[in-house]
Amino acid sequence: MCVVEFRIDRRSGVATYLQIVHQVEQALRLGLLAPGDKLPTAKEVVAATAINPNTVLKAYRELDRAGLVEARPGLGTFVRKSLARPGAAADSPLRAELADWMTRARAAGLDREDVAALAAAVLAETFGDHAPADHHATEGTA
Repeated sequence: MCVVEFRIDRRSGVATYLQIVHQVEQALRLGLLAPGDKLPTAKEVVAATAINPNTVLKAYRELDRAGLVEARPGLGTFVRKSLARPGAAADSPLRAELADWMTRARAAGLDREDVAALAAAVLAETFGDHAPADHHATEGTA
């Protein structure tokens, strides 16, 4: 069982419950969470992040509505569905190549915002988007 640790950025301008939703989605895409894994209880998230328990419950309800998790009364909230694809797994060769690229970008003097802007531009070009990538594509990991 994988326990996700939420990181809340109060300066991001992104609603706290959405930060939780995005971090769970990211963990599901990376294969860090799998069907059957239990999410931390609202009480555990509150203790670790000092956010309102209703915020955690709102995030979990949103994930439930999306069919990604299910609440089991008296037991907790469990992952129902994975979003992982082989190329996106935490141990995939593509991730290793991207990590290497990030190291080179940092060595070239790029900061986090430079890398995020560059990645957003390439994502938009590659996937045919005409608008910059949305904010959660560059958030921290779960």
